Amino acid sequence: MTDDWRNDRIGSALRGENPAVLRKLNAGFAVIGDVQFLPGYSVLLVDDPSVQRLSELPRSKRLAFLSDMDALGEAVERACMRLDPAFRRVNLEILGNTDAFLHAHVWPRFDWEPSDLVSRPVWLYPRERWSDQQYALGPRHDALREAINEELSGLLS
Repeated sequence: MTDDWRNDRIGSALRGENPAVLRKLNAGFAVIGDVQFLPGYSVLLVDDPSVQRLSELPRSKRLAFLSDMDALGEAVERACMRLDPAFRRVNLEILGNTDAFLHAHVWPRFDWEPSDLVSRPVWLYPRERWSDQQYALGPRHDALREAINEELSGLLS
């Protein structure tokens, strides 16, 4: 993967050029995360790059975004539960402190996580985890992508 699409995640998704996109949902794009130190990490991107906050969406689109977040969260939960017996739960977050566009994080959590981090916010993981190439999204995550997509298909049909 090249980094170019990372500079315009939503625009590249709209143009069909974002390789992390799993599928288009009602109000956004389900994407698998750039880093996979917690396998299954995914993000819901709003489908309008000008939207910065949930409150900027009309109520119907806001509810559609939250419904998409719920579906992606459940799909990640089901896929991770199927693939890793140490799966614990999914955490859902809408933060917006770094990227100025509406997005929701879907973080799977596992029993094998370090004991000092397993019950803490994922943002407390060491910075190295976020940039270490062993955790970078790549072809070795294809089965995980497929599993999440299968679950999304089942939930959305």
